[in-house]
Amino acid sequence: MGTRDEILDAAAEVLRTQGFARATTKSIAQVAGYSEAALYKHFADKAAILLAVLHERMPTLPGSLKELIGSPGSGTVGTNLTRLTRIAVDFYIEGFPILVSLFSSQDLLTAHRRRMQELNAGPHKAQEGLVRYLQEEQKLGRVRRAVDVEAAAALLFGACFQRGFEVNFAGLTPSNEELNAYAGALSRTLYESLRPIPLKRGVGRPGPRSKPAR
Repeated sequence: MGTRDEILDAAAEVLRTQGFARATTKSIAQVAGYSEAALYKHFADKAAILLAVLHERMPTLPGSLKELIGSPGSGTVGTNLTRLTRIAVDFYIEGFPILVSLFSSQDLLTAHRRRMQELNAGPHKAQEGLVRYLQEEQKLGRVRRAVDVEAAAALLFGACFQRGFEVNFAGLTPSNEELNAYAGALSRTLYESLRPIPLKRGVGRPGPRSKPAR
């Protein structure tokens, strides 16, 4: 691992624990074990470090179907949603302190937004991926056709974002079991609104023909 990578690892740690406003290039350099002069050989300023951390050290929420939850028709929809939910919860819990730093400076936010546009990336990509997945499952009859899949995707990611906020705001450290339980409960609740409604026995089938009156 080179000097730049070690500085980025240190910066990610400092930004998560102190936030962008309190973090300094001096504190980042100290955690990395280098001088500030060494830091400035790789980055112009603190904003440039934050942008590099966001692009290179943040956990990712992949946007393609296979990366998210596998191909439509594979596994079960409920299991696939549970896996995705856990990935999203981890993403927002770990990334929230760094993501919120973007809003400390309009110039920083604009630079990050421009970079995301160049990469054809952004927070909307994962949600769009889930929408596409659910649409494909609708075609396969594994998700009810009447469901608004865009609303369903927004509900799932919104709940995961809220959990990330709550955990960071309260200073919680949920266990792996607690995170699995949360992801399972959330995905099961959502799936209840998505799953096809089974026909009741006899519904949709012609009844016995009555004998004509004599």
